[in-house]
Amino acid sequence: MKRSFLYLFSGSLAIWSCSRDKDATPDVTTTNPVETTAANTTYSPAFVGQTRIGGVTTDASSYRATVVTSALTSPWGVASLPDGRLLITEKAGQLRIVTAAGAVSAPITGLPAVNSAGQGGLLGVCLDPDFATNRLVYWSFAEARPTGNLTAIGKGRLATDERTIEAAAVIYRAEPAYAGTLHYGGRVVFDRTGNLIISTGERSDLATRPQAQVASSALGKVIRLTKTGQPAPGNPTFGQSGALPELYSIGHRNPQGLAIHPATGEIWQSEHGPRGGRAHFAISPPWRGEW
Repeated sequence: MKRSFLYLFSGSLAIWSCSRDKDATPDVTTTNPVETTAANTTYSPAFVGQTRIGGVTTDASSYRATVVTSALTSPWGVASLPDGRLLITEKAGQLRIVTAAGAVSAPITGLPAVNSAGQGGLLGVCLDPDFATNRLVYWSFAEARPTGNLTAIGKGRLATDERTIEAAAVIYRAEPAYAGTLHYGGRVVFDRTGNLIISTGERSDLATRPQAQVASSALGKVIRLTKTGQPAPGNPTFGQSGALPELYSIGHRNPQGLAIHPATGEIWQSEHGPRGGRAHFAISPPWRGEW
């Protein structure tokens, strides 16, 4: 069975394809830990071996990478359209469609203004589960506000001529706003229940980092919303008074990976660590990260 994976890097879009049967055991060899230098932080691992896990070597002979286009500028998010074309965001604020042959469309108009300073910009994008009939698109972006900037979620309809987003509106803002340029999170996906899952960063600075553990703030969180941007039913409260009803998990640094497990429907999340590492989690509420 052939399976394909999308990979964005620099100004390019690549497709990795695998001809291995989906039930076959991968050819994986475990090696000694890749990281062997002295620790560069005083943080304590959550468990023995967390920071010195063994390396992995995978037989990649059944994988093939194809560069579809190198005509993009800082591509950030990608969503597959029903016909196989790709809807792609570029950090500076452009939304484009790319074909399998590598043809890149002109920017799609109609999006709200994007703050692209630092790590901000036009970030994640996903399609409504009923896109085939309603043509609705959701995206995350850094938005300027009177007191700073924040991660916002936009929603609109892709016009039939695919030149513009119609009736674009901001349906959610991860408040409070902050005058910084780092750690927006910004990934967006739909779960199996039809609710929108988004990730937000804690904005990096010492003044905002503690808010990752505060349930009355939307910073440093995974958030679960309805299609209209309202809190999804069944979200946890984390035992804190004033907890925001949209929170699904708390205690995150800069989560920029979200995926739904194809077999179990679990929400998997990854984020940037403070000293070059990466963390990966399967989230079951009420989930509390260590940041």
